Amino acid sequence: MERAQVPDEPGLPPVEEVRPGLWSLPVPIPDSPLRYVLAYAFEVPAGVVLVDPGWNAPASLQALQAGLGRLGTGLAGVRGVLVTHIHPDHYGLAGRVRELSGAWVALHPADAALVNDRYEQVDRLLDRTAGWLRATGAPEREVEALRGASMQIRRFVVSARPDVLLEHGDRPDVPGWRLLAVHTPGHTPGHLCFHEEGTGVLLTGDHVLPRISPNVSAHPQSTDDPLGDYLASLKQVQAYAGPALPGHEWRFDDLPGRVDELLAHHEERLDEAQAAVAAGAATVWEVASALRWSRPWEEVVGFMRRAALGETQAHLIVLERRARIVRVSDGTPLRWRAR
Repeated sequence: MERAQVPDEPGLPPVEEVRPGLWSLPVPIPDSPLRYVLAYAFEVPAGVVLVDPGWNAPASLQALQAGLGRLGTGLAGVRGVLVTHIHPDHYGLAGRVRELSGAWVALHPADAALVNDRYEQVDRLLDRTAGWLRATGAPEREVEALRGASMQIRRFVVSARPDVLLEHGDRPDVPGWRLLAVHTPGHTPGHLCFHEEGTGVLLTGDHVLPRISPNVSAHPQSTDDPLGDYLASLKQVQAYAGPALPGHEWRFDDLPGRVDELLAHHEERLDEAQAAVAAGAATVWEVASALRWSRPWEEVVGFMRRAALGETQAHLIVLERRARIVRVSDGTPLRWRAR
């Protein structure tokens, strides 16, 4: 598959028809290093069905409208919105699109169950997040700084309770297409990929990206073993040999090969976390501060630090379940030791 414009190049990638009747629509993400999300539009009778419309900002809505104009339609022609997962850059505009078009919005039940606490009545989630941060061993000053680190992006979401719940194996109402929902938990509990059986393409959301590894974290809204779920989900999609249409970066062909790379990355990360525990790090905070990140730990701040703590805990949970480390405290903070 020819590759679209890559993220390091200036500007947005072009609006492209990647298969007859299936369009890639880049939507900007203001003030984000990811820069844009790749929404997709399936042409259907009298309109389109969108996948991941982007987040709720004026520039994003304008770009989405302009992209749909290339198809000869507009927001009023959107019949449905399929959402891979409830992070703002994928889900944020779904409610606004529904307001403007009357379209239905579809989510997996596991992500739909998180909408209220995450985007509407957030006080309980903030309290649970503070408790989780203390359990990681974070100093109290960090608890106060990090508990609300994601709250500022709520303004980029028009909260939308779904009209349609999609389970694994369900077929969304996308006339003229053979679309199958594939449940791929890990990045979120209800993350969905969508396989179009006629063309063989797999819309991967954030589950598999061509260059970066999605954050897979333990936190108050995650499953008990998010990384274990993610690794199993990776092996599930490895069976799909067709082209991949991801939510960021660019399209790619070798999905099984990319899955191998991600599996290897996490095995290396598990080894590194185990070595940190063997060297004496006992809490999530201590292990996280001993791991290698894209920048020194002191420069990993705000939401990125909170995500790093969640990612570290997710790896410690897998190590414990594989009997490579032992949990010695379920209190605050959690503690592990080497076997």
